[in-house]
Amino acid sequence: MMSQWKKQTFQKKIFQWWKVNKRDLPWRHTHDPYKILVSEVMLQQTTVSRVLTKYPVFIKAYPTVKDLAFRTTII
Repeated sequence: MMSQWKKQTFQKKIFQWWKVNKRDLPWRHTHDPYKILVSEVMLQQTTVSRVLTKYPVFIKAYPTVKDLAFRTTII
């Protein structure tokens, strides 16, 4: 079993790596569950690079669940 000190050291190292190497993704800047769900579904279907181009278009066309539900055409 790993000691608390080792866990904390590992966590700090991972977090430091992330701060240097993270990707700035638009869905990381929201707390809106709908936008997070849209990004998660898109990311399960295709690559991050593709989602980066399609996510803003989709969110602009369907900014809320209600907009998506009542839209008669899909982009």
